[in-house]
Amino acid sequence: QVQLVESGGGLVQAGGSLRLSCAASGRIYTINRMGWYRQAPGMQREMVAVVNSDGSTHYIDSVKGRFTISRDNAKNMVYLQMNSLKPEDTAVYFCYADYSGTYYDPGQHGWGQGTQVTVSA
Repeated sequence: QVQLVESGGGLVQAGGSLRLSCAASGRIYTINRMGWYRQAPGMQREMVAVVNSDGSTHYIDSVKGRFTISRDNAKNMVYLQMNSLKPEDTAVYFCYADYSGTYYDPGQHGWGQGTQVTVSA
């Protein structure tokens, strides 16, 4: 079982910045993909950004050019730098990981508890 713990959320004015961090711990053999999802009230959870083990990234169109995802494989951490924040970025942000707990593990995924990001107009 892997635990994912997010930090860095908060309240910021439109145009401001926040940096989210997520630490993965527990029984980890390898982490393939890590990423960030978000869920606004009354909305479905959506992918914001993901980063693969080879460093390749993918972003939802609405955050391209404003958000940057990165990871530290040695520390099993993933980050999301969010700049030029907009009120529509307000949501609970969840850390996500695709990982294997052992060599024989075909793969599973885990979620963090979420961290609130609120952007005021």
